[in-house]
Amino acid sequence: MGDGMPAWLRATALIGVLGLPLIGCAGGEATTAADGVNDPYEPMNRFLYKVNDAIDAVVLRPAALAYINVVPAPARTGVHNVLENLNSPIIFANDVLQGSASRSGDTALRFLVNSTLGVGGLFDVASGWGYKFQDTDFGVTLALWGVPPGPFLYLPVLGPTDPRDALGYGVDGAADPFNYFGKGDTVTALIYARYGMYTTDKYSNAMDQLQAVKKTALDPYATLRSLYMQNRASVIAATRKGKPIP
Repeated sequence: MGDGMPAWLRATALIGVLGLPLIGCAGGEATTAADGVNDPYEPMNRFLYKVNDAIDAVVLRPAALAYINVVPAPARTGVHNVLENLNSPIIFANDVLQGSASRSGDTALRFLVNSTLGVGGLFDVASGWGYKFQDTDFGVTLALWGVPPGPFLYLPVLGPTDPRDALGYGVDGAADPFNYFGKGDTVTALIYARYGMYTTDKYSNAMDQLQAVKKTALDPYATLRSLYMQNRASVIAATRKGKPIP
């Protein structure tokens, strides 16, 4: 891979190399613990959880706190809306791949309305018209196609996941059309700024719940693992039934 390859594309290739064999070796929904949790790499995962915890303490949490303290709430809402709107093409593509005409139509309409009347997505006009934001990703698409999740993984920054969702995350990043608009240092800087803001926005919204788990759970790692697996199972089940996922 050449030095000019974007970091997100290198990550996608790495996930593709590592993730698919893990999915294949997992044998579907095989279990490896008494409670039925598919976590054969638990020692490694617990080590990476500690690495991630350190990254949280040194980088993510300070950045999120600074963002909350410096940027007023209305402005943060506008940033969140813009980031959601920028994700619309990927959400639309997954809606189509999942065979949902209604969801893909709503996503396309939201993108059109919010990109124009909403001033580039700064204001969520479409929700006021009854077209609420509905999230999805390629990990969900793979699940609906029958791809098994594989073993539980805990990755730095990305956090709790599995090979299917990690691969889905990489594919979504590689397929994002906004990564291909223009060239040069300015465009590259904007791409990295977008993903930096996306991470900060996501973390700042989940920070209080994450800290509560770390402070109150007897085993935060096991609690986060359980919450992740339950949440993804409910998201996939709801998508299969055609219910909106906020």
